[in-house]
Amino acid sequence: MSAVDTLPKYLSDTTAQHEKQVAMRKKTLGIWREFTWRESRDAVRDLTLGLVHLGLQRGDKAAILGENDPEYYWAELAIQSAGAVAVGVFTDSSPAEIQYIVNHSDAVIVFAKDQEQCDKLLAAREQLPLVKKVIYWDERGLWNYHDREGWLMSFGDVQNLGRELRERDPQRFEQMVVQGSGDDLAILCYTSGTTGQPKGVMITHRNLIAGYNNVTAVDKRNRADEFLSFLPMAWITEHVLGITGHVITGNVVSFPEAPETVQQNLREIAPHSLLFSSRLWEGIVSTIQVRVNDTTRLNRLWYDTFLPIGYRVADLKFAKAATPFHLRILNALGETLVFQPLRDKFGLHRIRLAYSSGAALSPDMLRFCRAIGLNLKQLYGSTEAEIHTFHRNDDIKFESVGRPAPGVEVKISPDGEILIKSDCVFQGYYKNPQTTAEKLRDGWFYTGDAGYLDEDGHLIYLDRVADLLELAGGKKYSPQYIEGRLKFSPYVKDVMTIGGKQRPCVTAIVNIDFENVGRWAERHGVGYTAFVDLSQKPEVYDLIRADVERVNKTLPPTARIRKFVLLHKEFDPDEAELTRTRKLRRGFVEDRYREMIETMYGDSSEVRVRASVKYRDGRTGVIETAIRVCALEDGE
Repeated sequence: MSAVDTLPKYLSDTTAQHEKQVAMRKKTLGIWREFTWRESRDAVRDLTLGLVHLGLQRGDKAAILGENDPEYYWAELAIQSAGAVAVGVFTDSSPAEIQYIVNHSDAVIVFAKDQEQCDKLLAAREQLPLVKKVIYWDERGLWNYHDREGWLMSFGDVQNLGRELRERDPQRFEQMVVQGSGDDLAILCYTSGTTGQPKGVMITHRNLIAGYNNVTAVDKRNRADEFLSFLPMAWITEHVLGITGHVITGNVVSFPEAPETVQQNLREIAPHSLLFSSRLWEGIVSTIQVRVNDTTRLNRLWYDTFLPIGYRVADLKFAKAATPFHLRILNALGETLVFQPLRDKFGLHRIRLAYSSGAALSPDMLRFCRAIGLNLKQLYGSTEAEIHTFHRNDDIKFESVGRPAPGVEVKISPDGEILIKSDCVFQGYYKNPQTTAEKLRDGWFYTGDAGYLDEDGHLIYLDRVADLLELAGGKKYSPQYIEGRLKFSPYVKDVMTIGGKQRPCVTAIVNIDFENVGRWAERHGVGYTAFVDLSQKPEVYDLIRADVERVNKTLPPTARIRKFVLLHKEFDPDEAELTRTRKLRRGFVEDRYREMIETMYGDSSEVRVRASVKYRDGRTGVIETAIRVCALEDGE
């Protein structure tokens, strides 16, 4: 075989070494099912040949629309084995969003997990002229679809076609894999589309392999490490640390039964390596805080006693200062009585490598995780250049996103923009040479992010360059920094801060965490009927006001929040308020809630809105309600 420089070649190489050992686990109907490396490789081989039988050719594009499953990994590796390019699509995408990505990528085949995804594709069938087949792998609900033998086809039927081709041409699969090159496109990974339509980022096998090797040069991953695959495969980081790491290192990958069971499955698996988005980590920390509040008085006493000690030890460690003997003893006692049992409750007690990707975590979030003994590291990266920087075990600055990965160069442009150069940098935007030329110059990727390198080489990420706001007095502030500090509260799910040259101060639109605030309301005897009602309770405003005041104390006076509202609903990607990676579409949100924002900058104390509501008994309706403006006169 030629040099091992593609993911399919690594699959063949790893299978040859460990063919009888477990490669994957998937929980189905309450039972963990295991697949050996040989079974996994055979599934890819048969699927590859089936795709070739259906007409898939080298250089073609094939989209995948489904949650993380063994079949997703097999589909991607089969597409690549045939010399084609895999295109990931978020499972919660609307038919219009799916239509855009499938058409823009020129996909000729689409993999779809189940009936829900097939229905989306069928709804857009007339607008998908290039798609020859839709291949599904979960047959539930699809048995009676009349078009099953036409446009729709099952995963197993495609593999059967592959077995027939293999009987006629036994060496076909191996020959195709050998033909692959590290410079071949492996995936088209679409950006989140915060400023317009998503862009197709062209990533080669060499890019993915370099990205994984850059991280593992510091954080060694062992074949015995178990990895939980949950972050959507349409996200670049899951490609780097998930499927690429799986075929290179040969570690076991486990897949949760469903998104709703991930917390339960996480505890059952207790992985050694875990990649979650910042929002998922924020959710875990919020749940920990709420459950501690709901536990026994003795457990709360232990927690309140040892958490400050954990904070002190963490701060000393990352200040590279000696930890006094008495603190080491007390922290060890806290580990036994509080922290290890707490991590065990969430399936985090075996974690060796825990990463956060997406939006930057707040320093408060990182300090908390380190205080309870969770080795959580912030990754900073982009779809176009994968992982740029990350934290090291012994070199953490809570305010930074770490130091550059080995093999990655970082520099700051004269106007404060972060620039990246490495073997991970993408090949360009698909069918978009103009934007490629703007963002990729002399080998440097212009990220569009603002930041600076400190004296120790740590990168301090501020915000998107376009999102840094200058207030009327000329001072600039980072909305994302303030928002991250607020989201450390278990009662705040999301927040958008507003400011600008024409505005004298910072204001905020806050989403409450309905589940956590609901529990708090029940404990304190605050009755409510629905999200709208709960969000506007005076007691809830007081609860959130305390968190805003807490954050304001850490900010310079010009960046403090002077007014805020509690939104009557959650920000929703289906309403274009968030991207599919759950990033705020700031321009859209600001335009949509312009009246509410102008009210905060005026003299009125409320603004009236019409809102759809779903009551706790399942009934729905539309009501008109007043959204209260809460003013903090001194900004503190």
